[in-house]
Amino acid sequence: MNSMHLKRKSAGANDKARQPVGAKRQRGASLLEAIAYLGIAAVVVLGAVSLLNGAFGSAKSNQTSEELVALRTAVRKLYLGQSYPAESLNATIINAGAAPATLVRGAAAGSLTNGWGGAVTVTGVGATFTITYAGLPKDVCMNVVSGASGWTSIGTGEGAITLFPATAANATTQCAADANNVTFTAS
Repeated sequence: MNSMHLKRKSAGANDKARQPVGAKRQRGASLLEAIAYLGIAAVVVLGAVSLLNGAFGSAKSNQTSEELVALRTAVRKLYLGQSYPAESLNATIINAGAAPATLVRGAAAGSLTNGWGGAVTVTGVGATFTITYAGLPKDVCMNVVSGASGWTSIGTGEGAITLFPATAANATTQCAADANNVTFTAS
C-alpha cells in the first residue's frame, strides 16, 4: 500500500470521546425534572379548566336569553290580538308545545324549571305579561339583563329597568344577590 494514502491521526486523538472520570450515561429523568413536568402539566390543566368554566358560563347565559325570547314570542303568538288572562300561562305554553326544550317540565301541571333549579313562571296581566326566572346566578343575571332588549321592564325588587340596553351599573344593582329572581315584563 502506498503510504501516501494512509490517513494519519493527529497526535492525542482517540477513537472514543473522552468522558470525565466516574461519569456514566444518565438514563431517565431526575426527580427535579419530574416535579417540574408535573408542575407545568398542572398549570396547563388548571388553565384549560378555567377556560371551560368560562365557556360553559357564557353558554348558559346565552341559553337563558334564548329561553326568554322564545317564551316571549310564544306568548305573543298564542294571544295575538287578545288580552292576556290574569293567571299563570305555563300550562297553556306547555300544552301548545311552545315551551323551550331546555326548560325542565315538572311533575306538577304547568311547572317549568330553569337550568339552576329555579321556577320559571309566565303570568298574564291584561295588556302585559311577565316571565319570572328564579335562582339566576349573579354573573348570568348581569349578562342577561345587560343584553336584554324588547322588554317593557326588567326588575328584581331593586326597582325596574325601563331603558334598554341596560347599563352595567343598572344590571349590577338588579343582580346583587347570589341567586336572583328576575321579572321580565312585555306587552
